[in-house]
Amino acid sequence: MSLLSCQNVSFSYEGKDVLSKINFSINQGDYLCMIGENGAGKSTLIKGILNLKKPSSGRILTGEGVKQNEIGYLPQQTQIQKDFPASVYEVVLSGRLNSCGIRPFYNKKDKQDALDKMDKLGILFLKDKCYRELSGGQQQRVLLARALCATKRMILLDEPITGLDPIMSMELYELVKELNQKENITVIMVSHDVRGAIDYASHILHLGKTQLFFGKREDYKNSELGKHFLTGGIEA
Repeated sequence: MSLLSCQNVSFSYEGKDVLSKINFSINQGDYLCMIGENGAGKSTLIKGILNLKKPSSGRILTGEGVKQNEIGYLPQQTQIQKDFPASVYEVVLSGRLNSCGIRPFYNKKDKQDALDKMDKLGILFLKDKCYRELSGGQQQRVLLARALCATKRMILLDEPITGLDPIMSMELYELVKELNQKENITVIMVSHDVRGAIDYASHILHLGKTQLFFGKREDYKNSELGKHFLTGGIEA
């Protein structure tokens, strides 16, 4: 069974469809880039995948023992979140909340996992630093470590390079690529930087209030839709 699949999924607000007829599936180790113009339904589908919004029709299924609350999530940051007065360690450790169950505290395994994830992403030296004092690139690494604490299988990244300079953006892309290829982490990435993000993906999902394309990256780049979207200056 696929790790994640959408079967004829639609979403509506106040009885009006905002995204309809979504059908795709991804397997362990896939790297899906989700693209589309503003208002295409990307945010709505993200909420559906994370079980934060129920489809008005169709089903979103996870397989191979993965639950929707076990998908690591790196959200878009607000200014308030960027100024969050907590230590790096506390932010990363909070990714273990779902694994705590009814326990009102973190155990030794939770704490070690947070340290391991910080070490893997090269931020262990920032452990005791205040999160709001970090650079944008460092904050994104912290949030990625937090997302990895929530999962062993799949991460969902929503506009992860927003506000980053080109060098930091490339470093983050390479880091996610390494997690995908060396750790076999399944990746779903939404990005306005379509031309930068698409080259790292194995599959493309293009939305336009419905599903306009789903398939392998090279097939998308050779399609009429892909050629138009990638060369026509359309804002994702």
